[in-house]
Amino acid sequence: MAENPVRFGIIGCAEIARKVARAIDLAPNSILYAIASRSIEKAKNFAATNGLPENVKIYGSYDQVLDDPCVDAVYMPLPTSLHVHWAVLAARKKKHLLLEKPTAIDVAELDQILEACESNGVQFMGGSMWLHHPRTAKMKDLLSNYFGQLNFIHSQSTMPATPEFLESNIRVKPDLDALGALGDLAWYCIEAILWAKDYQLPTTVTALPDVTRNLAGVIFSCTASLHWDQPDTTVATIHCSFLSHWSMDMAICASKGSLHVKDFIIPNQEHFASFDFTLGSKFLDLHIGWSVKPEEVCVTSQLPQEALMVQELARLVEGIRKSKFRPDSKWPGISRKTQLVMDAVKKSIDLGCKPVNL
Repeated sequence: MAENPVRFGIIGCAEIARKVARAIDLAPNSILYAIASRSIEKAKNFAATNGLPENVKIYGSYDQVLDDPCVDAVYMPLPTSLHVHWAVLAARKKKHLLLEKPTAIDVAELDQILEACESNGVQFMGGSMWLHHPRTAKMKDLLSNYFGQLNFIHSQSTMPATPEFLESNIRVKPDLDALGALGDLAWYCIEAILWAKDYQLPTTVTALPDVTRNLAGVIFSCTASLHWDQPDTTVATIHCSFLSHWSMDMAICASKGSLHVKDFIIPNQEHFASFDFTLGSKFLDLHIGWSVKPEEVCVTSQLPQEALMVQELARLVEGIRKSKFRPDSKWPGISRKTQLVMDAVKKSIDLGCKPVNL
């Protein structure tokens, strides 16, 4: 444990908060200092259910965490419709911010959050855990050095939602998480494609006419294509759905090789993750096989990816706190570009699947 660990407060006792509370405990440079819900009873129940230490402060309102001078950073897993209000308030209270995805309803709201963070000198980070796994860095190293021009990328995230989920979960309620599967699942798909393209925004985004919505208009399933013009022409597709079996796939085809990963968002195992790639392969004589078999790469991690995310945020906070560093612009930049593309997919859907230029 670090000598002066970054003290986290959690605002909102959503299911994902259980995972991040554990991550804060596992990260060597952070501690869970406080939790808050809209009622003290719910906060106490969260603490008891998850075996939190007795010294963790328990609050019955979000304001109490933000007003606590001992809280350095907050993790915010609130419904997306509440992000702009509470995230801006947190930044104004000088709290560094780990914000669950999707970061906002649209880029206009996210810009309000990012402006508040920048003007108050606090670090912003979106809650995309997979970006912090060492496997992600290993894949990027291979793509950057050996694969050549990226021609085609596909990313999908699907889950088999129960009837109860589709009826009552906050992610299907237009007043809470109006983006539905687009915000909950496609965020990762868009982010993965931007990551592969070194965060170069696509030229054009077009939704496909396979959109499924509930009666309130919330998206349950959708597909979209992304296109990059010359000189680096690339086509990508994303698919997200609450109506299919679990999948978290990413496939990249380049001029010199291909890469596949089947669990890029959440690895199948906590401390072990893999992917496979093929370089320079061609058919054997008579086309009865390949000249090069796919090579599997296995990457271990001492900490789970969510703890690595917390550790990285705490490291940045410590640099700001002790060395007067400026907040790192990398993380708000990633979230903003992801939000821009997600907005474009939503706009294309609303326009009847017409192309949207970025």
